[in-house]
Amino acid sequence: MKKSWKVTASAMMTVLLLAGCGSNSGANSGSSNAGTGGKGSEKTVTLKMFIGLPRFKDQFDQYIDKFVAKEKAEKNIDVKVQLEMPNSDNASQILKTRLASNDAPDIFSIHAINEIPSFYKAGYLEDLTSQPFVGKLLESVKPSVTIDNKVVAVPLESVSWGYLYNKKIFSDLKVTPPTTLSEMKTLVETLKKNNITPFELSYKESWIPQLFLPLSVGAQIQTGNKDFIERMNKDQGSFAEMKSMFDIIDLVNANGTNKALEVGGDDGAAAFANGKAAMWVQGPWYAETIQKANPDVDFGVAPLPLSDNPDQTLINLGASTSLVVSPTSKNKDVALDFINFVLDDKESSGFYESLKFNPVATIHNYKSYPWVDDATVYVKEGKAYRDPSIPQSVKDEVGKGLQSYFSKQLSQDDVIKALDKAWKDYNKVNK
Repeated sequence: MKKSWKVTASAMMTVLLLAGCGSNSGANSGSSNAGTGGKGSEKTVTLKMFIGLPRFKDQFDQYIDKFVAKEKAEKNIDVKVQLEMPNSDNASQILKTRLASNDAPDIFSIHAINEIPSFYKAGYLEDLTSQPFVGKLLESVKPSVTIDNKVVAVPLESVSWGYLYNKKIFSDLKVTPPTTLSEMKTLVETLKKNNITPFELSYKESWIPQLFLPLSVGAQIQTGNKDFIERMNKDQGSFAEMKSMFDIIDLVNANGTNKALEVGGDDGAAAFANGKAAMWVQGPWYAETIQKANPDVDFGVAPLPLSDNPDQTLINLGASTSLVVSPTSKNKDVALDFINFVLDDKESSGFYESLKFNPVATIHNYKSYPWVDDATVYVKEGKAYRDPSIPQSVKDEVGKGLQSYFSKQLSQDDVIKALDKAWKDYNKVNK
């Protein structure tokens, strides 16, 4: 999950990667000779990529270098890649503006669960069903990038998540991840008695407090309110049905680190990595940043309790950040070459391992990380649910709403009204 998904001004990072001397490059036009498999005369193609994962810039730079070399060697295509990596809070809106103005990148990232339905309906996604990479996808992952029986994306982040916890702190205190809200309250008191801050709070970027939404909605759908998404899509539901999500939100907010609205994700990762708090409502997609801050940190993943019903304490499963191809790309053959290279038989495992992402394909042969194994235990026990399909605009709204709720500018009812309105506005546009 994902998937993925900043309040500060976004920093646009454009990397121009050049391969070969380009002596016969000519004008920067479509790739008329791309994808033919023959060497022929040299062609130059500019491929525009838009990927909202700026903290992984180095890994993408290196992987794109390998792709550029492969295209040159095998097809005599001189590929120039323009890589734009906006911050997570701004990426979705920037991309939508670009698409609406007919300025689509050749390849761009979206959140599989949240954005595939609306992007597909708008005609922004190339059908990739016949591409070679599709046959390599794990059967557990493929549904997350499939719509109308068509595969429309190659997944990057396939995640099993809930919250992160410091295993050493838990071990020292001889405690285990709680299975109910009451047990979580007891754990919080135990931590405080031992002068340990229970939760890391890093709400500067609105997408982080937004994480409470899929965790709470997904678990409640799984355990009773099964038609919530369907009814919300018909303007027949309300987030008032999910108001109990504030129980865990309030507990976390009341027992966390200081200055939450001034702390971003990277600073939160560093603080958590160095034991400033025992838990962080965050996903394992931050593993690479956490380990950079403290290579010796031992952390795990556990499901977040929502109530005193242990059946609601579940792991979130899904694919989040995924790459797609624009149907209007003038360099579609080269774009498709890259999409398939993302799951290259020889190079893909090293790429995904460097990102510390879960395996998504049968060709991935690297060892799972400890936090992945933690989550897998819950999944195998049936204590998991598929990440709910909540419109991205609603997630954006809850992120901002929970920031304002934390600063006491909005009440619970205010947040609920804003979420209901955001979903109804989404329905108006997407009917």
